[in-house]
Amino acid sequence: MKKILTLVLIVIAATNAFAGSRDLDSLKTQLQITKNDTLKGGIYKQIAAQYLQYDTIKHSGVKRYYQDEALNYTMLALHNFSYYEDILGMRTCFDYLSKVYQSQGKFSQAKWFLLQSNKISRDQKDTVGIISSLVRLSGVKMANKDYKLSMRDLNEALTLSAKTKSPKLEALVQQNYAFLYNRMGEPEKGDIASKRAAELYENIKNDEELKAMAFQSPVKETVKGKKAIVANKKKSISKTYAKKASKLNANAVKGLASL
Repeated sequence: MKKILTLVLIVIAATNAFAGSRDLDSLKTQLQITKNDTLKGGIYKQIAAQYLQYDTIKHSGVKRYYQDEALNYTMLALHNFSYYEDILGMRTCFDYLSKVYQSQGKFSQAKWFLLQSNKISRDQKDTVGIISSLVRLSGVKMANKDYKLSMRDLNEALTLSAKTKSPKLEALVQQNYAFLYNRMGEPEKGDIASKRAAELYENIKNDEELKAMAFQSPVKETVKGKKAIVANKKKSISKTYAKKASKLNANAVKGLASL
């Protein structure tokens, strides 16, 4: 009886959680009416992404329900992508599965799926994808207290981020170094890595602000230029009218003098 009551409460809580999720309802409706099988993988993936937002859920039963549904729809998407040889779709599914399994403390499964994701990125020569998967792999190994292996992944990720000359990727790696050093009981090294990450993020922010200002400046100059053109035209028109008026006045004076 208690199990049934608990199940009912979980279903009610889950239903309430979904009540505000129009996207999820819309996606499920879209899935039902979609006849083209090649399109279903993308819809499965989008539904799974909705269920992956379980981090903010406090109720353990509802959170588990979200995780199970995320796994279910991700596997459906994976089978579809695999059948139609959608490599990038498969990689996304591997990332989704690793996230859920890590949350559930199933580190072997999480690591395996991330290795598949990493392999696809390497085959595609996608350096950003390789770095991202290495950072996530490091996180799984960190959670499992495999600190040396975690450090190895971050070292490779740092080397690659330096080659790509991407401050955002380097900042991501440095932030994870900070997490790792703190877990290893080396807070001083953790502080150094954290400060380096903060410095990189600050530089990125400043660069973005400068780019925004540079973008706005030509617009302002264009507006000023247009205003100047209009003002000059007005002056030119005024001078023309003034000359015409002066001639008319002169002719009128001559006419009066002849009288």
